[in-house]
Amino acid sequence: MTRIMLRVTLDQRIRPIILSGGAGTRLWPLSTAERPKQFLPLVGDSSLLHQTFARVADAVLFSAATVICGAGHIEQVEETARDASVGAPRIIAEPAARNTAAAVALAALTAADDDELLLILPSDHHIAYPEAFRATVDAARAGAEAGLIVTFGMKPTRIETGFGYVQTGARLAGAVLRAERFIEKPDAARAEAMIASGDHLWNGGIFLATARTFIEGFAAHSPDILAAVRASLSEPGAMIVTPDREAFAAVPAQAFDHAVMEKFDRVGVIPSDFGWSDVGSWLAAFDHAPRDGDGNAVESGSVVIGGAGNLVRSSGPQIVALGVEGLMLLATDDVVLVAPLADAQRVREAHAWYQANRKN
Repeated sequence: MTRIMLRVTLDQRIRPIILSGGAGTRLWPLSTAERPKQFLPLVGDSSLLHQTFARVADAVLFSAATVICGAGHIEQVEETARDASVGAPRIIAEPAARNTAAAVALAALTAADDDELLLILPSDHHIAYPEAFRATVDAARAGAEAGLIVTFGMKPTRIETGFGYVQTGARLAGAVLRAERFIEKPDAARAEAMIASGDHLWNGGIFLATARTFIEGFAAHSPDILAAVRASLSEPGAMIVTPDREAFAAVPAQAFDHAVMEKFDRVGVIPSDFGWSDVGSWLAAFDHAPRDGDGNAVESGSVVIGGAGNLVRSSGPQIVALGVEGLMLLATDDVVLVAPLADAQRVREAHAWYQANRKN
């Protein structure tokens, strides 16, 4: 009888919780604090947030999305939702950036009920195969219903030192395996060895669990975050939730992985292969962009003449590049960035210089 009651309670649509924070400084100068990368068409003709809305629009599998964003981005979120024809999302407007642990706690504490299934997913990732994504989410349900926090582990496609990894263990529920341990940004030799072992996946930052399980994870390992977030909420059931500014500023800023996932004893991982990319740099954007016959990814209106392997994007002036190779040429109305594509991870250095020396 208890098992039947549990199934009735948990056999429900999944609530997408779209995390739309961050400034995307590795995608500067087009990505800025005012219009970060999730609002930009970095892969394809629509923005990454637009694509995320479309990915979770299946009304059989998903209920209406909740978006957690900065207070200054509410209008951009609403506009993107209208463009994606998904209806008005519920919005939780953070008065300050406090990292992903605070965002997950906000999602859990504002859920419809403790048994609601919550899919935590970033707004600024690219998924090449949305149907495979939805099938994987549905398969992960068994683990979430069993009381696990399920993380989505991406099949590695290269030796990558900029990602976190998760080691898989025994089967726990359906396709969900035990998450044995998390490894943060290993060096190249260790990354190569882990991939060769066949039991390590990239940690994609996507999580599925009931609100109750998320709360239990915080209560066990980061009760200070849980208490501070709870103290900031006065109307958790509103369509636009606005935590108290002063109370929310007291929330410890910590990543959800460090606050809960690496310590909780009920963590599963589902192996995933749906063409995931975090679009974390201009090199990643270049990898997903259409190219001309010389391997150039050039936005309409600009041109590369007699050059190869370049990325050209502009929200301002036209760019005309002559005889250059392997460069990113990026422009806005007030700044131009030119650098080798191979140095895409150094864009933050350029952004820091610009912030310190910009002309008012």
